[in-house]
Amino acid sequence: MKRRILVLLFALLATQVGSLVNPAWACGCGAMIPEGYARIGVEKETSVVRWDGRTEQIVMRFVVRGDAPRAAWIMPVPGRATVELADGAMFGELSRMTEPQERTRHYFWPRERDWPFSSGSRDGMVGDAPAAGAPSVGVVGREQLGDFDVARLTATDPDALRTWLESNGFKLPDGLATELKPYVDQKWEYVAVRLAPRQQGKKLQGTLDPLKIRFDSDRLVYPMRLSRMAKTPQSLGLYVLADHRMEPGSPIGGSAPKVTFAGTVTAKGAPLAELTGGKPVFLTAIDQEFPEPDRIDGDHELRATAKDTPYRRTVYHDELLTVGDGVPVWLLTVSAALVALAAVFTVRRGRRRRTSPDRA
Repeated sequence: MKRRILVLLFALLATQVGSLVNPAWACGCGAMIPEGYARIGVEKETSVVRWDGRTEQIVMRFVVRGDAPRAAWIMPVPGRATVELADGAMFGELSRMTEPQERTRHYFWPRERDWPFSSGSRDGMVGDAPAAGAPSVGVVGREQLGDFDVARLTATDPDALRTWLESNGFKLPDGLATELKPYVDQKWEYVAVRLAPRQQGKKLQGTLDPLKIRFDSDRLVYPMRLSRMAKTPQSLGLYVLADHRMEPGSPIGGSAPKVTFAGTVTAKGAPLAELTGGKPVFLTAIDQEFPEPDRIDGDHELRATAKDTPYRRTVYHDELLTVGDGVPVWLLTVSAALVALAAVFTVRRGRRRRTSPDRA
């Protein structure tokens, strides 16, 4: 018995040590890498994507958890990119634009919580290329943006980023070089970001400041391939601003993308109006879950739908149909029916008495 307990304790200890030696890390549309033995994970990735047919702008915001004081993040991009801090207020404006509309739905007969059974009401929800001979790694720009140290890199082989990461104190996760190869073959470039809070002792937790990445692209692409290395389920939210309603070409290994809003909007707040140029645009809000990230097999390529069909979720509040001071219609109807039946019965009974012969 004692031996079994010792074996069990040793197994638990080995599991905990293993989690430190191989720290858990997750990634959004890029790779999120903690420093040393620290841990970091992306719980939610929300992005605003603006595409006008020539230029794509991505404003990304991560909600992270873990104990890492510093981390690195890598995102492949199809062209030369610029990076700057963004105003997170645009996410609040978009959330208000896309919130469900509320409708009241009446029902006739009382339900479980209505009189005479009980009281109250129940609500329900119904949702309907580097030149030959160039170095393998090229730094084309580097900026300090708040707590972010941003480097824009070119690379000519799958291992090009390893040198940059290791020289900055980060260990490249096993397999990342392999996942980068398709981007190298397409001559994509990279945005590499060091997340290092300037406040001493501060951990990378909660909602991070958003970053805006801008690059030229004749197609709307949202890089997702590196997310296949995540060790935990991933959640993606996209606000797509374009000339038409947009949809992913495929689920790329995740659950079916869900459209939560589609319609023409005009931005009123400064950060969002700056992104749209103050002009009406078609907004498509898309949510998607990736329960098994290792099944992700490519990047999201979004295309215009056949029609710009608007859509908005509806939340129905079910209420008992009443009149006046809250008198249930069913009660009035039943009462009227009973009165009518009583009247008919009285009339028929009177007729029978008048027509029946007198008894001797």
